[in-house]
Amino acid sequence: MANRNVTCKVTLYKKQVRKLTDAMVPALVDTAELLMEEVRRADVIPRMDGPLEDEKFFVDKTEAKNGKVRLVHEGPYARRLYFHPEYHFHKAPWAESIKRKDGRVSNVTHDGSPNARGKWFSDWLSGGKKQNFAQKTFNLFYKMRAGI
Repeated sequence: MANRNVTCKVTLYKKQVRKLTDAMVPALVDTAELLMEEVRRADVIPRMDGPLEDEKFFVDKTEAKNGKVRLVHEGPYARRLYFHPEYHFHKAPWAESIKRKDGRVSNVTHDGSPNARGKWFSDWLSGGKKQNFAQKTFNLFYKMRAGI
C-alpha cells in the first residue's frame, strides 16, 4: 500500500462559536414558554377557577444554563389531578350556589376546559400526537437567535 500524507487545517472562529453557544439558553427558555402557551390553548388542563393554568403554572428557568427547564404546576392538587383522571374535570361551564357565613347565597359560575383530562402533557411527550413540538420549536428559536 502506498503511504499517503493527509493534512487538515481547522479554523475556529471564536466569535461565531460564542454566538452559537449564547443562543442555546434563550432558545430553550423561549421553547418552554411557547410550550406552556400551547398547553394552555389546548384546554387540556382541568379548570375550575383557573389558577392551575394561570398563576400556578410557570416555567422554572433556574437550571436553564445546564440545559434544563421545567413546566411547573404549583400546588399539591395538581399532582392528584394529573395522575388520577377519575376525578371530575369540569369540562363544561357550570354554576353553583354557595351559602355564605352571613347567610346570604352567592351564585358562582365557573369556566370549564372542554378537553380536560389527566396526564394533560401526554400529547407533547414521546408517542403523543405533538411529540415533536418542543424539538421543532427549539430548532426554530435556536436558528433565529443564532442568526443561522
